[in-house]
Amino acid sequence: MNRAVFLDRDGTLIEDKDYLHRPEEVVIYTGVGPALKRLQDAGFKLFIVTNQSGVGRGMFPLEDVHKVHEHLCRELAKDSVRIEKIYIAPEAPDSPSRGRKPSPQFLFDARDEFGIDLAQSYMIGDKLIDLECGWNAGVKKSILVCTGYGYKVIGVGLRKVADLPAAVDWILNSEQR
Repeated sequence: MNRAVFLDRDGTLIEDKDYLHRPEEVVIYTGVGPALKRLQDAGFKLFIVTNQSGVGRGMFPLEDVHKVHEHLCRELAKDSVRIEKIYIAPEAPDSPSRGRKPSPQFLFDARDEFGIDLAQSYMIGDKLIDLECGWNAGVKKSILVCTGYGYKVIGVGLRKVADLPAAVDWILNSEQR
C-alpha cells in the first residue's frame, strides 16, 4: 500500500482568488514546490482535491479549471513534483455531488485506483471542510494551514501550521518518530 498527501488547491497551494479560472492569475505560495518534492522523495504520492463551484454556478467552463491545473502542474514540475491526479468537484454547493468536500469520496477513489493506505496518509487544507474530508476518510492526520482561510478557523484539537512547507515539516518529523 502507498502513502499519500491529499492537498486542497486554493488557499493551500496557491493564493485563493475568487473563482480563479485563468492560468495567468495563479500565484503559487512560496516554498510549495520544494516542500512537495520533499514529500514525494519521502515516498508520498501527491493528489489535489478541489471544489470548483464556479463551474456549477455557470461562471466558467470546466475546461478553464483544467487549464489552471495544467499550468499549476507545469510550474510544480520545475521542482520535479508530480501530482498523481487532481480530483475536481465542479458542482455548486447546493447541488448533489459525489465528491464535493467534505465528502471523502475522492480519497476513497484514490485509495482504490492507486492502492493508497488512508490510515498512513494526510490531508492538508485551509478550511474546515478540507479537514473534515480527511477525517471522514480516516486519514492519519488532517492539517490546517493558515494561508487562505486557515487563519480564521478555530477549533480544539486542530493541527494548525503557518503554511504548506510547515505542514510538510510536521508530517516528515512525525514520520521519523
